[in-house]
Amino acid sequence: MALITILIIALGLSMDAFAVSIVSGASYKRLKIKHALRIALFFGGFQAIMPLIGYMAGLSIKAYIGLYDHWVAFGLLSAVGSKMIYESFKISSAEDNFNPSKILILLILSVATSIDALAIGITLSFLRISLVTAVVIIGLVTFILSYLGVFIGKRFGHFFENKIEAIGGAILIGLGLKILFEHLLA
Repeated sequence: MALITILIIALGLSMDAFAVSIVSGASYKRLKIKHALRIALFFGGFQAIMPLIGYMAGLSIKAYIGLYDHWVAFGLLSAVGSKMIYESFKISSAEDNFNPSKILILLILSVATSIDALAIGITLSFLRISLVTAVVIIGLVTFILSYLGVFIGKRFGHFFENKIEAIGGAILIGLGLKILFEHLLA
């Protein structure tokens, strides 16, 4: 898999963390750099760890679905992308008591925004890639976008939040189609 494809996957996966970072930034009355760094470290770290877990799970089932792995990759990417698009249209009412400074809140948000990366890790186990490269790029892209998202949120509030997540979902669906067509046309 080309480096550009891994980068596109990383961008798609990081969109939900980016959207939550924007909401987090908007919730701070006095935003400090340490707040943005903490959010970025949690989100980037979990986005890097979850594909590893998914990859290991995918290796355990790869022998059973080897002939259909392109369909599984397409299905998982499409499901994750569709879920992101669907969730981008939902209105969250829990933001009133939202405090991203609390470690427990950050843990919950980190797991919630990286579940998609777990599914992508399963997909990565079916493809010829450098797992280390993919994990580092996914974690780094998420870290950078989450860090920037906090400051964008502080400045612009919720204007971008839902649009970003929908774009990320569309990117993942497009990648699923690319993998499927490359395999079927090969």
